[in-house]
Amino acid sequence: MTRKYSIAHLTWLPWTPAEMIYNTHLIGYDYVSLRTISQELPREVNHDISNNCELFKLTEQALKDTGMKINDIELAKIDANTADIRKYEPHLEAAAKLGVKNVITNIWTPDKAFYTERFAELCDLAAKYGICVNLEFVTWADVKDLKSARELLDTVNKGNAFILLDTLHFYRSRVTLEELKSTPKKLFRTVHICDASKEIPTDKESLVHTGRAERLYPGEGMIDIAGIVKNLDDDVILCVEMPHVERVRQIGAVEHARRTLESAKKYFKAHGIG
Repeated sequence: MTRKYSIAHLTWLPWTPAEMIYNTHLIGYDYVSLRTISQELPREVNHDISNNCELFKLTEQALKDTGMKINDIELAKIDANTADIRKYEPHLEAAAKLGVKNVITNIWTPDKAFYTERFAELCDLAAKYGICVNLEFVTWADVKDLKSARELLDTVNKGNAFILLDTLHFYRSRVTLEELKSTPKKLFRTVHICDASKEIPTDKESLVHTGRAERLYPGEGMIDIAGIVKNLDDDVILCVEMPHVERVRQIGAVEHARRTLESAKKYFKAHGIG
């Protein structure tokens, strides 16, 4: 079957959702993955469509004009301040109106009992809107590998709970292909694609910087992307997530986005993946 490609908003976050849709449609992407839940980080653009009617309408119109779909929204993070998971309800409601079926979450607190309860609540809340919760383990977060992600899913036992693989975190959290092979394929709906150098940073600051600003095109680094993808079902969405600030400065955001898709397709073709 023909693989379907999405592009994560983090690849070039300054684009509005509508700009993301129009630009990546022309490039040849099938889906977009939007960061409509702001993390309130320094210099991060807020694309909250739940409280901005004009932004919502422009996004809706872009979807109609292009025929594209939104694969997922992010990031409904769970941290020590997530006392009431219902704060994400407006975001889920707005996303559902646009046909979104997936939301991404991460865990940013070591309190296992607390984050387990909040995660279960997020799954129940998302289910009201027909949305699946995709838990992405992140190397510098508190659920940082496949083992701990599986443990959380097994504990809550929710039918709409899944795991999102990111090849960068897979590699840097030292997850093995044997671990992946022992995990039911049905738990994966999307995989974030990028490459990275062989060296794994030992400090959080460097992990964060390269993760948000220096991800490589497939084939430029040492991650066995093909090995990961070959152990997932063919209908798993291949979501390019390749932010690289310096490259955008040199060649522009549109050209960088074009090269992300071009390099991914070239890499997968070379490895016998359609």
